[in-house]
Order: sequence, then C-alpha cells, then structure tokens
Amino acid sequence: MHLLAVCYLLATVNGQPSTYTAPGTFPTSLYSKYYNDPTATTAQPQPVISDPVTHQEFPFALTDPNKIPQNNTVDPHPLPPIASSSQLLQQAITQIKSIVSNAIFADNSCARCQASLEVAKFLALGAPEQGPNLAVALCEYFNYSSTCVANYGQLALGPIFTQVLAYADVGGYDGELICSEFLGLCPLPSTSPIDLSGWFTKPKPNPLPPQRKPTGERLKVLHVSDLHIDPRFANGAEANCTSGLCCRENAYNSHSPHTPILPAPRFGYFLCDSPYALIAATLGAIPPLTGTENTGFDFTLLTGDLLAHDPNYQLSRVYNEYAEVALYDLIKRMLGLGPVYATLGNHDSYPSDLAAPLSLGGDLGGQFSWLYDHVTALWEYEGWLLAAEVEFSRAHYAAYMVKRADGLRIISLNTNLWYRSNYFNYINASYPDTSGMMRFLTDELQAAEDAGDRAWIIGHVPSGWDGTNGLLNPTNLFYQIVDRYSPHVIANIFWGHMHEDEMSIFYSNNGTNFSVETAQTLSWMGPSVTPLTKLNSGFRMYEVDSGTFEVLDAYTWISSVDTYSALGSHGPIFEFEYSAREAYGTNIPWGANDPLNATWWHLVTEQMETNSSLVSDVWNKYQGKSSVLVPSCTGECVTARICYIRSGSSSIAQENCPRGYGSVQ
Repeated sequence: MHLLAVCYLLATVNGQPSTYTAPGTFPTSLYSKYYNDPTATTAQPQPVISDPVTHQEFPFALTDPNKIPQNNTVDPHPLPPIASSSQLLQQAITQIKSIVSNAIFADNSCARCQASLEVAKFLALGAPEQGPNLAVALCEYFNYSSTCVANYGQLALGPIFTQVLAYADVGGYDGELICSEFLGLCPLPSTSPIDLSGWFTKPKPNPLPPQRKPTGERLKVLHVSDLHIDPRFANGAEANCTSGLCCRENAYNSHSPHTPILPAPRFGYFLCDSPYALIAATLGAIPPLTGTENTGFDFTLLTGDLLAHDPNYQLSRVYNEYAEVALYDLIKRMLGLGPVYATLGNHDSYPSDLAAPLSLGGDLGGQFSWLYDHVTALWEYEGWLLAAEVEFSRAHYAAYMVKRADGLRIISLNTNLWYRSNYFNYINASYPDTSGMMRFLTDELQAAEDAGDRAWIIGHVPSGWDGTNGLLNPTNLFYQIVDRYSPHVIANIFWGHMHEDEMSIFYSNNGTNFSVETAQTLSWMGPSVTPLTKLNSGFRMYEVDSGTFEVLDAYTWISSVDTYSALGSHGPIFEFEYSAREAYGTNIPWGANDPLNATWWHLVTEQMETNSSLVSDVWNKYQGKSSVLVPSCTGECVTARICYIRSGSSSIAQENCPRGYGSVQ
C-alpha cells in the first residue's frame, strides 16, 4: 500500500486498482519546513523551498496568497540598441517600398493598421526607450485594457513589443500577420510556399528499411502535462469568479463581489489552477493506480506548463524558478525511479509565451538564457539529463536529444518558437525557421535514420489539431519533416497545452490525401492535471512495445472536480476513465498486440464518419476528461472534430476544417 494514501480496491484494470482515494490531510513529510501550519485546512501549505542551482531560499512573500507581488523590478528585458541615422534612412526606404508594393492596402482597415505599425517602428528604431510609453499610451487611448501600465509598460511587455517592431517587416508579411492575429484588421496571410531543397541531406529511403520486430515486452510510460501549480491559491476565496484566475484572494464574482458564491475547495475547482493539495494528491495516486509503486516507470514524459495562469505583471524570474524547483522535486520524489523527459511550455517562460530567436544576436538573442540555464541545470540535478546533453540544451532553447540504450531517441522541442502568442515569432514570419529549431530537428532525425534508431518527438504547443495555436509556416515545415522521416524513424509525437484529451494523424504528401494507406504517424495530446477550464484533472499511461516503441494501449485516469466541494475527511478520488483500444477499437479488425498507430486511428475516424455517436457520445466525453461541464457535440461539430484529428499542422486545419469546435472548455 502506498505510504501517502489509502487505496480502495473496487475493481481492477490490468491487475491494478481502478480507483484511489487521496488522504484528506496534506502529507507534511514532503517538506522539512513550512512558513505556515501545513495541517491546517483553512489554507494551502507553504513549504520552505531552496533552489539547488542558485542555493537561494524562496521567500514566503513570493507565494503569499494575501499579498501577490506586482511588477517584477529585478530583471526587466533589454531594449534594442538605438539605430544610427543611416539605419533609420535605410529602414524608411525599405518600408516605404514595402507599403507601395503591398496590394493589401486596398483594404482600409488593414492599411491603417500596417501604417500605424510603420510609425511605431521608426520610434522603436530611433528612440527605443519610448517604445513602452507608446504601447501604454495607445492602450489607454483605445481603452484596450484597464491595466495598461502593468501589462505594457517598461517592466512588462513594452520592451518586447519594441524589439518586435524594431526588427519586423511591418509593411509586409510580418505586419499583415500581426494585424490579423492580434487585432483582426487584416486577412490571415496564407501559408508561404516552402522550398524543401537543402532541408534534407538524403532522400527518403525507397523502399523503407525493414520494420523493427515487436518484442512482446511492454514498457510503462507515464504522460503528465500542464500541472499549472498555484502556490498563491487561497482556500475559501471565490472559486466561481468573473475576474480572471479564480481561487485567489482578489477573485470575485460580479453578482456577489464581497462574499464568495462558491468558496474555493482546498483541492481546487473548475476555474482555478492546481493548489499544492491537488498536485500532491495526483502524484500520490499515480503509482498505485498504474502498478508502479515498486518498479517506477520505464520513463515519464512531462510536456510542459508548470506555472499558473497569472497575468504577466504578477510573474517574475524567481517565481518561475520556484515552480520549476518545487514541481521537479516532487515528481522525482513521488514517482520513483525512471528518467523524466521534460519540455518547456508557454507558461514556463517569463513573460509567458515567449522565446527569442538567437538570430537577434547579443543581449536580445540571449535574453532568455537565464531560463535555459536554470531549467537544464535542474534536469541534470534530478538525474534526467547528462552533463553533455545539458550543455547542448542550454544553448538551444532547452531543446535536446537523448539517445536511450534501447535504441529510442527522445527529441524535445521548445514549441514556443511556433506559438501564435510568442511575439518574437512575428519577426521574419514568412520564413519557417528563424530560430533554427527545425534544422536541429532534421539533423537529429537524420542521425536516427542513419543509425537505424526510432524517435519520439515531445513538445508543448501542438503543431495541428484545430489550427489555433501553431503558426502556419513553421508547423507546415514541421509536417513535411515528419512526412520525410515517417513511419520508419518517428514512432510517436507527444504534446500538451490543450488541457484536453486529443490527437492528430500525420499523412504522407503533406496531407493532400487522408486515407488508411497514407496515414504515417500520430501525435498524442496529454490531459492536464489542472482543472482549468471546466475540466477534470487527469493523467495518462502508455503501454509501449520495447522493440518498435509503438503504443499498444493508452490508459487515462481522472478525478471528478465537481466532487471537491463535498469532500469530507478524505481527499479526491482518482478513477480509471478508459482504455483507447477498448473505447474506439470495437469494430476494427486489429490484433491484440497490434499498435495503436496512425493506421489504426485513421480507421477509427472512418468509423466516426459512419457512426457519429462515436464522436458525440464517446470522443467528446473523453476529450473533456468526463467533466460534467462538457457541452454536447453534434452536427458540424462532429465533422470538425474528425477533421482536427486528421490535421497535423495548423496549415492543414485552417485550409480544411470548420472553425470554432476545437475545445470543450
């Protein structure tokens, strides 16, 4: 029996208990010191945590739910250097030419937007120190936000905007994309053509190398994603708020601004991120439910987003580092042996969503090196990466490749480099690889092909699904890289970010024909631990053949958040939700040991086309982790979901699928 819990054996899944009840009190033995009484149920525990990399002790003021820090004043982002008069002249000539030749100026709203960006660009070049002031002034003039200084001033996103304006072609594709994505004033530019010559050093083998033979031995691989720990979670605060992130002391419901309509349960709620209590309960439930109490997992995938959804003006580098230290430490201690392969999420950066390309050069290109230095040092400290892997990773956006002894290569990407909300991606946006991330990927995949190894790719922001997260050009290039190295090298792809249970299929010939013959590779999107938004908490385990590294089955467990308000002396109950093979494979002729690969999942989508209830009743339920708040999916929604499953890039989703049905939140 697990040391931190009491298990109730009601039924079994593969010989393991299908339900687990977490303890009602916080396991105080997890930490040696606390800033408060960790046994008190009126507040979340506040452990005293020290950073093994910087050797500093994080102060209580960092996570005090009663006094959340405002703008971080220690380490603002650098501004671009002042341009010389010759640079200003050349930029003026270049931008004017771009404006004159751009046919989109026939549309007045789009023209006004890009012309405004031109003015802002010259200010960013000539007087960069005034860039944040311009951002604040425009925010206030257009009544864009009630917290303009906090959001867009010198200590917030103002310097980031100034950098982007200084280097972006605002009169061309970059400006058109900015005006489309953030202001809706321009049509979304189409995917740019890609010249693939020079991208691949060798043609795709024809015929493909012989497939690896299955061993019959099954590996247990855990997939945990989007923990979003909230150490500022306030028990009893408004959990059903209308003010932003709920379960905070400053949260309120506009219908009852002074008295909580729903006091925050100590294990969390649908509109809140994960308190310490939920994180500890989830990690405590995983070993007994998956049968890994004594053995641990063969390895674990941790696909990003450690921090809560704080506004940027309440974030800081030290708060980011706190979450990394706290969660990596808990995962290492509570999940036992076995390496963890982690990747960065958009909420693992400060400010959130951002990663600057090294091509900016100097201080600008290296302004996030503090993050990569710290996180990779922690991965080495926990024993998850070797020193040589860390040295490479810290210089490559925290991306890395690990070659396991069993012939599987894990390739981790920093997908903020194609995320729509990363402002730096709007510099030279027509080119799909300004960061060099795709070149790193192709080099690693070619090395795997040459060695006869298989590869798993992990990242946070998905390349496809409904097309609302990844930018068109880089995800289009990614899809074609996957096409080149599938199915003989790339066995599986794993993402997080969506908080929901989803997947996408990759097809040959850049997805121009969706068929069982062209299905090549699959990407899995792991369910989140955080309930945000309107979801249950969950995690997944894969059974994987040790020879082919194909997934043989995927098992998902959940905890019903709607029960948290009524919990008595015990903690939340975690229960088995479903097996992918059993839920979707009833009418598919498939051997018991055949993999749940892209071919199998395409056959599932064909079943969905003939039996819409497989989407409306089954897929829709599991996409939302069986939350009581999942809305129905009928009519065009069914068609859209099938289309999203078949869309491995944002480009394919935008061109083929109905919009607006991607999420159950």
